[in-house]
Amino acid sequence: MKNKNVLILAFFTAIVVTGCTSTPSLEKQLADNPEILFKAIEKNPERFMQAVQVAASSARDKVEAKKREEQAKELAAAINNPLIPEIRKDEAVLGPSDAPITLVTYSDFECPYCSRGSKTVNSLLQKYEGKIRFVYKHLPLSFHPHAKISAQYFEGIKLQNTKLAFDFHDKIFAQQTSLRNGEKFLKEVAKDLGVNMTKLAKDINSKEVLDTIERHQAEAEKFQMQGTPGFILNGIPVRGAYPVEHFVALIEKLKETGKLTI
Repeated sequence: MKNKNVLILAFFTAIVVTGCTSTPSLEKQLADNPEILFKAIEKNPERFMQAVQVAASSARDKVEAKKREEQAKELAAAINNPLIPEIRKDEAVLGPSDAPITLVTYSDFECPYCSRGSKTVNSLLQKYEGKIRFVYKHLPLSFHPHAKISAQYFEGIKLQNTKLAFDFHDKIFAQQTSLRNGEKFLKEVAKDLGVNMTKLAKDINSKEVLDTIERHQAEAEKFQMQGTPGFILNGIPVRGAYPVEHFVALIEKLKETGKLTI
């Protein structure tokens, strides 16, 4: 189909550089004698290539314009109908509870894009210090063998101390390739942080920990977060490891629409 479209474009481009005739006539000529096209190209190769480049550029511009229009509509819809994630008192949270900006993430400790996303989050926490609340939630993907157990360790450590849990979070992402060693690596990190290992061993398989992870996964599914990382910024979904600038632009848009004051 792609080749056919290219030939059609090439044919009509060739006509542009050779002369005029009716569309039905052109189609018939091309069907009866495709050599017309090749001869026209051979006769005017430079003009042909210029015309193709102009046509391709125009097509790209139209596609991009349509994409921007669709994104603008989606953003407007998200601003007017924001997603509302549940933020319980026992969630892993950084930042003031009354912060005007709330950023929720659905993350997988074994996902390299989530590691990149964690750096973006840290940049946002610095840029909007005191004005942003960060909520960490889990979406361990089935094809990452060490993702769920890592989430269990995080939640188990959180039961002891939330700051320790986030220290664990930072170290796991900083040494993500070491996750290939599974629980051995997780235990080493937890022990180095001074975690009560006896309590942790019991808590990682507790109903409380497993229920929390399942609840996060269910919420991510409800919000159609099919991959990681997924974010919700003041109700606006962001699916993927977008750069800091993308989140800053969303915050500015919220300010412009009067939905955010900081």
